[in-house]
Amino acid sequence: MSTSTGPIEQHSGSSNQAQPSIMSGNYSLWVGIDWATEEHQVCVMDHERQVIVERSVRHTGEAIAKFADELIARANGDAAKIAVAIETPRGAIIETLMDRGAAVFSINPKQLDRYRDRYTVAGAKDDRRDAFVLADTLRTDAPAYRRVHLRSPELVLLRELVRIHEQVSQELNALGNRFREQLHRFFPQVLTLGSVYRDRWLWDLVEAVPTPNQAQRLRPRKVQAILKQHRIRRLKATEVIDALRSTPLRVAPGVAEASAQHIAMLLPRIRLSYAQCRQCKKQIDVLLDLLAQPQGVDEQPNVAHRDAAILRSMPGVGTIVAAIILSEAALLLEQRDYRNLRTQCGVAPVTRQTGIQGKKKGKKPTVLMRRACNPRLRKAVYHWARTSVQYDQRSKEHYAKLRAKGHRHGRALRGVADRLLDVLIAMLKARQLYDPTRRIRSAVSNQASEPADGRAQQRGKCVSD
Repeated sequence: MSTSTGPIEQHSGSSNQAQPSIMSGNYSLWVGIDWATEEHQVCVMDHERQVIVERSVRHTGEAIAKFADELIARANGDAAKIAVAIETPRGAIIETLMDRGAAVFSINPKQLDRYRDRYTVAGAKDDRRDAFVLADTLRTDAPAYRRVHLRSPELVLLRELVRIHEQVSQELNALGNRFREQLHRFFPQVLTLGSVYRDRWLWDLVEAVPTPNQAQRLRPRKVQAILKQHRIRRLKATEVIDALRSTPLRVAPGVAEASAQHIAMLLPRIRLSYAQCRQCKKQIDVLLDLLAQPQGVDEQPNVAHRDAAILRSMPGVGTIVAAIILSEAALLLEQRDYRNLRTQCGVAPVTRQTGIQGKKKGKKPTVLMRRACNPRLRKAVYHWARTSVQYDQRSKEHYAKLRAKGHRHGRALRGVADRLLDVLIAMLKARQLYDPTRRIRSAVSNQASEPADGRAQQRGKCVSD
């Protein structure tokens, strides 16, 4: 059975650039692959819609290589004559075919489901039918497909590191929730001292004082050593001891000991997840610095910048946000495709207008938030917009303007994100870093270049108004 990776992801190319070669008849073999974990169902047809091959391919290196050789042999040794359609835009079988020179195109599983209804109205579905639908629709409806391109090794590694960081962060948060729940059960005094999610000194403190009874025998010297080790200056040892020795909760016999054992099992896992999260972020930083370095000796500083450096220069873009945008939307950034970028980031609204709706006087079309997008990009641009509103004056003014029009917080942030993406694409086209004073200098320059009589007339107009 086919598996999907969610909404259309941006490692595939723009349909505007990929489709002319398909529609001009440059391909002689059309291949549909229904991806699976153990066996991939394959359907190969020619330009006359005759099925040439219909079989399964084992998910092994030998079987995939043999299948690729067979396809090239049927194309008379010219792999460029082979067009492959598949749902998932990555995997060994895809990369093998692309390495041999075949063109691979992906499609959103939701779109394929609609195409399936063209061939059967009864709702029948099986792997053989899906492979046939993929091959035939690529032959007839090429604009619906997107060309898949192999990424650079740095972007492949960056994408993997970003997803590892996401998973480890979720694990750390889940473990922190369990840790906090156990402390709240019998030892809530610890929760008043800091956050159990990020304050590592609290982990050492709870390990040294696992129960309220042991807090009664705690010495200031031990607490002072923990505070000094973690460079905690906002609290004194006596304040920590007083908080731990406050009146404890009355719990049933054995509850404190059982929860302490549970916490003792959680702490090593929390420390490991925290260390992995920090290590992953350091590797992401190193990789982003590498991607931001000029590629050639002819590139001069502040004249020809790489995409990573331009993106990181924008307000509100941190390490993780930059890594997500670069890894998930690398091709769109390379193509300077603002329209598809805002669509994949979820900031482009969806308009519904049917019948007389929108045509009748006083009737407006329905505008909804876009749901079909890349969820990682949506989350990244949300935090980008939220942070830029706090630290960038232009974004703050734009947010206030949208709120004044009656838009809610989320809608206003999407508007800010839409503007930031537009600015980003303009900067990428000009290959210039973000300059917050550019608008001010431009306004001053325009005012200085205006004729004196014109400025006098303008001032007189303002006074008369």
